[in-house]
Amino acid sequence: MSIWSRAQPAAHTHRKWALPLRIGIQIQPQHADYPALRGAARRLDAMGVDIIYTWDHFFPLWGDQSSKHFECWTTLASFAEITEHAQIGALVTANSYRNPNLLADMARTVDHISNGRLLLGIGAGWAELDYDEYGYEFGTAGSRLRDLRDAMPVIRARLGKLNPPPLGDMPILIGGGGEKVTLRIVAEHADIWHAFGDPETFAHKSAVLDNWCAEVGRDPGEIERSVGLSDPQDFEAGEAYLAAGASQLTFGVSGPDYDLSNVQPWLDWRDAKNAD
Repeated sequence: MSIWSRAQPAAHTHRKWALPLRIGIQIQPQHADYPALRGAARRLDAMGVDIIYTWDHFFPLWGDQSSKHFECWTTLASFAEITEHAQIGALVTANSYRNPNLLADMARTVDHISNGRLLLGIGAGWAELDYDEYGYEFGTAGSRLRDLRDAMPVIRARLGKLNPPPLGDMPILIGGGGEKVTLRIVAEHADIWHAFGDPETFAHKSAVLDNWCAEVGRDPGEIERSVGLSDPQDFEAGEAYLAAGASQLTFGVSGPDYDLSNVQPWLDWRDAKNAD
C-alpha cells in the first residue's frame, strides 16, 4: 500500500494540492561530530517533522572542504535506529556511487531497521569532487542521466527479488529538473519529485512533468511534488509553492550546531494548512 493510500484532506477551492502538506528537514552531515547529527535527528523526530533527510556527498558542500563529514547510507542506518516516527531518506542518493542491485539491498535493509519508514531518494549525481576523490568516472550530465535511467528498472527488479522484501511499497523520490530526460524518468518511476527553483520555475517544471506523465500513461496526481526552500524564513514563498502544486517543502540544517529554530514555525504552518 502506498503512503498516499491513507485518508486525504478534503479538497478546497483555494488549495491546489491534493496530498497532505509535509515538511522535510535535511540534516547536512558536514562540519560536525556524529553526536550532533544524532541529536538533531532525535530532536526533529520528537518535534513531528514528516521526513528527516541527509545528503549523499563525501565532502562538505560549503566552507572548508577538508572539514568533518559523514557518509549517507551508514548515517541513514543510524537514523533508522534512533528515530521512531518520521520517514527517513537521502536527498538524494547519487546513483553513480553504488551498484543499483547493492543500493536496492541497502535500502531494503535500512527499511527494515526503520520498521518501514525509508523512502529511496535518488538522482543522477553532480558533485565532481566526490567522483574524482573516490575514483568514479564523472562523465557528462547526459551519461549520468542515462545511467540513472538504466538503473531504475534494475533497482525495482532487485527490490522485488529480495528476501525478505521491503516492508510495504517503498516510496521512490527522484530529484532534478531536466525537462528532456530527468522529468521523464520521474514520470516513469517516482512517487515523489524533488525540485529547486523559484515558484514560477517550479510551476513550469511541474507542468512539464504532467506532460511527461501523459506521454508515459501515468496519473500525475500519483506523484508528490517536493521543493527546497532557499530561505527557511520565507513563508510567502511557501504559500507560492503551495499555489504552484507543491505538497512537500524542505530545507537544510548544517553543522556544527544544527540550529532548529526555524523548524517549529513551519510545522505549525503545516498543521494549520492541513486543518483547513
